[in-house]
Amino acid sequence: MAALSGVRWLTRVAVAARYPAAWRSLSTSATAQAASQSQVQDVTVEGAFPVTMLPGDGVGPELMHAVKEVFKAAAVPVEFQEHHLSEVQNMASEEKLEQVLSSMKENKVAIIGKIHTPMEYKGELASYDMRLRRKLDLFANVVHVKSLPGYVTRHNNLDLVIIREQTEGEYSSLEHESARGVIECLKIVTRTKSQRIAKFAFDYATKNGRNKVTAVHKANIMKLGDGLFLQCCEDVAELYPKIKFETMIIDNCCMQLVQNPYQFDVLVMPNLYGNIIDNLAAGLVGGAGVVPGESYSAEYAVFEMGARHPFAQAVGRNIANPTAMLLSASNMLRHLNLEYHANMIADAVKKVIKVGKVRTRDMGGYSTTTDFIKSVIGHLHPHGG
Repeated sequence: MAALSGVRWLTRVAVAARYPAAWRSLSTSATAQAASQSQVQDVTVEGAFPVTMLPGDGVGPELMHAVKEVFKAAAVPVEFQEHHLSEVQNMASEEKLEQVLSSMKENKVAIIGKIHTPMEYKGELASYDMRLRRKLDLFANVVHVKSLPGYVTRHNNLDLVIIREQTEGEYSSLEHESARGVIECLKIVTRTKSQRIAKFAFDYATKNGRNKVTAVHKANIMKLGDGLFLQCCEDVAELYPKIKFETMIIDNCCMQLVQNPYQFDVLVMPNLYGNIIDNLAAGLVGGAGVVPGESYSAEYAVFEMGARHPFAQAVGRNIANPTAMLLSASNMLRHLNLEYHANMIADAVKKVIKVGKVRTRDMGGYSTTTDFIKSVIGHLHPHGG
């Protein structure tokens, strides 16, 4: 079984066993379709799916408010268990981290905002965000970069997927001063984790009808570290003869993405390169506000923005774009097999953007976050109805 479909199947089985009422609610879509929007807003669903919510920093709380408002209007059978973890708001401690971990391990599914990482060194090299991902072994970050119909950017009709290994590499938090004025920062690359992310990428490509996987590396310079990653990708590629396999050096990849992004399908890469490429690719289709993301372990699924930015300068100004978070929330519902609600929300968001009357400042408009939320709610309707 493919790595991605495996984690989704395990999550659904675990949630269905604990919350049968929520699972049975899938069969009530016909009833929901007959309800008017005003009736939908008043529906309270019992036995809802439990999901951990971590608003994070910056505009994260405002974006999570958007998710909750839209979910309420769409009568989504999800119950959010909200926790707060922030290094910049003095809401981070070992106790809070354990509370978050306990909730996420119990629920198996989470939606999170950006947990900002301060640059100042205060005795701990690993940020709470990194520690959270490591403890849950969220090894695969998936960012689907896709153009939104009606929103014209430099490149249109783009559709590519970036898969990033996010538990080792340059994010290993192994740094020390070997001599005065000399810092050594260790990049860790292991065969086990390189093979795992490569297999995940090829499984993803197979499951989603993709034709090509490109391994991104810098093995010409880091001959052993990136060389091992590249070798693992090549070995795994041999097991998938129907998927075309290519390799590309990271610096060339950045240039090619700007010049001709249409040549790419699925890209797989180590940690730091993935962070850079996620942001670069998001910029091709409109920026951090429009690209959703998700992270997987063997047991857990976490939904978030594809390009992780706190957008602190927008806090409290009611100008943040909730598109990425709403699309990510829609992907979360699809992960839970709530296809009806997932399609309803995703279609409403895309319809608002396609119509073009309500757009936030990052998309060239003057609408507020509240305007966008209201417009999405106004476009909610039974999928296919």
